[in-house]
Amino acid sequence: MRVALFVHCFFPEHFYGTETYTLELARNLKALGHEPTVVSAVFPGEARRGAMVTRYEHDGIPVVCIDKNEMPDRRIRDTYLRPEMKPVLAGIVRELRPDIAHVTHLINHTAALLEVLAEAGVPRVATFTDFFGFCYNNKLEAADGSVCAGPNRLRTNCMSCHLKALREQGREAEAESLALSGALKPWNVVYMQLKRRLSGEPGGVPADTVLDIRDRPGILRERYRKYAAGIASTKVIAESYRRNGIDVPIHRIPFGVDCDRSPRSPRPAGAPVTFGFIGQIAPHKGTDLLIDAFRTLPPGSARLLIHGPANQDPRYYARLEQSASGAAVEFRGTFPADEIQAKLAEIDVLVIPSRWYENSPLVLLYALATHTPVIVTDLEGLTEFMEEGRSGFAFPKEDVPALARAMRRFVDEPGLLATMSAQTRYDQDTRSMTEQVVRIYREVLELPCAA
Repeated sequence: MRVALFVHCFFPEHFYGTETYTLELARNLKALGHEPTVVSAVFPGEARRGAMVTRYEHDGIPVVCIDKNEMPDRRIRDTYLRPEMKPVLAGIVRELRPDIAHVTHLINHTAALLEVLAEAGVPRVATFTDFFGFCYNNKLEAADGSVCAGPNRLRTNCMSCHLKALREQGREAEAESLALSGALKPWNVVYMQLKRRLSGEPGGVPADTVLDIRDRPGILRERYRKYAAGIASTKVIAESYRRNGIDVPIHRIPFGVDCDRSPRSPRPAGAPVTFGFIGQIAPHKGTDLLIDAFRTLPPGSARLLIHGPANQDPRYYARLEQSASGAAVEFRGTFPADEIQAKLAEIDVLVIPSRWYENSPLVLLYALATHTPVIVTDLEGLTEFMEEGRSGFAFPKEDVPALARAMRRFVDEPGLLATMSAQTRYDQDTRSMTEQVVRIYREVLELPCAA
């Protein structure tokens, strides 16, 4: 069957979890005799492609790329529903003539894609790789850093996240102006909405921002009903979507990883314990917590390797470098995806100190598959893949002393690493994952009203 895989960005410039998941699906679909095409995009501000739609090939997979520099976002609504995208997307769908469309992320395409696919009669499946479908910042992290359950009735908690993002971007004046407009006052949100309905006028920038954020969950909820099926790799993703009114059938299919699953080589006796971090360098990933905990370990007992981009959040990265000054911490940048096993071989214990609900990050699964013990934040999406005390430890979110105690155990108990490594495993590979996904495709195509 012809499968169009829609993702927000793709290789070679973008190579994190969702992009890797999409690539592995495409590779395995091709190996199983299907015809996959990836439809991706360039974020506004990235290098221009010279045309709205360009084409290239990556690892034998055809890729169609939309340059969003040609249609940059003008307001918040454009980030989740951009009707002007419909002619571009419709042209691509007509060209590809897919039997089924599989959306792995809507950002850049927006929910306009779901309207185009429905109008073209193409059955639609989604993999929910984060919380985009109902959460303003995609992470289910509230403005105060706590775990969020989802938008409240008037979305004032979503507005708080928007104001926080403006301040983090250095746009203090804009944030202050919006706050003074009454954006966080429930009665004012109702007034703005009523005024727009009665007058038909947008109401100016503050009102547009408030109402765009207010409307987002409802608009996406309605468009998501156009999916015939959803796929989630974790219980927390599936349950969060259901709890927030996304009522499509959701199937749990854990992500797969391909690697050599042979036992790890014994580490040299007396060598310092090597802790590692691999991923995005951003506040929600909690890298600062790891450095703070690491600095409490006895000098010479351990080292810390940090792999991630320096340019994702330069101010945060500079803060990390300052915090790590004088400690046995090495910032090693990024690496090609096919080097993940080699990098994990240099690490004794992988640490994932995230502040948000991770969705079974691939680096966690690779660590478990290569018998590398882990320390993770005690949040669903992470803990459902490891066994406490057997393949690693979990610590309360943002609790640096608890993280330090877990790390100290590997320093103080010489046999713990070898014991845990022997008990650590993860068996799902990408071929098995893809075969399970194809079964969902076939079920959807057999539905009487799949399109």
